[in-house]
Amino acid sequence: MPQTKSHKWIPTFLTLEQFETFVLPHLHIGTRGPQPKLSLHAIFNYILKLLHLGCQWSELPIEKDKNGRPEIHHSSVYRAFRRYETHGCFEDIFKASVSMLNEKGKLDASVIHGDGTTTAAKKGGDNLGFSGHKHMKGDKVVAFCDGRRPTFGHRNCNIISPFVSAPGNRNESPLFKTALTQVMSTARTVGIDLIGTVVSLDGVYDSRENRKAIFNRGMVPNINKNLRGRKTPKPGPKRLFDSSIFQERFNTIERVFAWEDKFKRLLL
Repeated sequence: MPQTKSHKWIPTFLTLEQFETFVLPHLHIGTRGPQPKLSLHAIFNYILKLLHLGCQWSELPIEKDKNGRPEIHHSSVYRAFRRYETHGCFEDIFKASVSMLNEKGKLDASVIHGDGTTTAAKKGGDNLGFSGHKHMKGDKVVAFCDGRRPTFGHRNCNIISPFVSAPGNRNESPLFKTALTQVMSTARTVGIDLIGTVVSLDGVYDSRENRKAIFNRGMVPNINKNLRGRKTPKPGPKRLFDSSIFQERFNTIERVFAWEDKFKRLLL
């Protein structure tokens, strides 16, 4: 079924031009052994299909060749996936895409939004934990994306750091420093200047340690105050908080998590 193209469309299939531009330069191609009978473009699209469907490798839908046989065995796709993962190809593809967005001026890092979410898990996993707040088992994920571009009047939702995952019973606040380190690593790699960038977060991240971590990196925290059951705020200078920037998170970082949920394999 053809997919409807729109600004919210998430690619689960790459054309040959897209593959050669964004993916092929970062894939690890072995020099020993027989060459695969199927093109790398087709193999990579099978990997995308598996991430989208969330099925078992043996249940991956394989196209038939002219003789009516599967054009490739699912184990060959699995070996290619593991080889790319071992050599860090997916991380290189991600950083290259962020760098390309920055070079073309499509990345607005004046405001970055961060948040966490808990995804339900029906079976066991490495990061499985029971979340009493949401009454379910699952994984907790923390991510960052860039903010809006007022010049053009539309919002950007470009992910600028890898997701940080943890068991669902973990609190999101202690995960922030690890996620922020990933942001700084990506920024150094692709040449993004984050000095003066506004980091917008919700109240769960409101702590002295998190604010200090942001200040020490030359950025400005925009964190909704968390009273933590107090009837009156703590004494001291009033902290910076722009509610209009904070409201943008519902159309930026929340959309990022909606995109993540489209790839069922990542949730599993």
